[in-house]
Amino acid sequence: MEIILVRHTSVDVPQGTCYGQTDVPVRDTFEQEAQATLSELQQFMPFDKAYTSPLTRARKLAAFCGFPHAQQDNRLMEMNMGDWEMQLYGEIEDPYINEWYADYMHLPTTGGEGFPDLYRRVAQFLDELKGQGYNKVVIFAHGGVLISAGLYAGIYNEDDAWDNLAPYGGILKITI
Repeated sequence: MEIILVRHTSVDVPQGTCYGQTDVPVRDTFEQEAQATLSELQQFMPFDKAYTSPLTRARKLAAFCGFPHAQQDNRLMEMNMGDWEMQLYGEIEDPYINEWYADYMHLPTTGGEGFPDLYRRVAQFLDELKGQGYNKVVIFAHGGVLISAGLYAGIYNEDDAWDNLAPYGGILKITI
């Protein structure tokens, strides 16, 4: 099955903000960014099914791209950053953050998830998707979800995963 994953467009929060699962607004450049994404996405159409994270930034892009009724699934949400949500990374006073920076691929955030938790829920979603009989699916989601899907598909490994983070509005194609 071919899966096209689409990262949401840029968000209207100060640069360096840890926003994770907070339902933040998109920037006022949304329409231009979304049009560029749609232009790129058209080469992959049509799709048997469309899915989206329930967060507004993903749903809004799905609707713009012609999928206003994409099926929402909570497993496609970004990583829950817990106590750090909506704080600037440089201003987080939790001393544990230095341990997390040193091993963010394995440690959870304070009061939130770790990357293994995110990966597990994305992998569970993709495992279930395999049994649905679709040929081509589009998923509107978040950077961490795209990284997880790329790892799941074996496109890259844990050591270089974040070097492959799709830009806002970017697309990742995997086959499972």
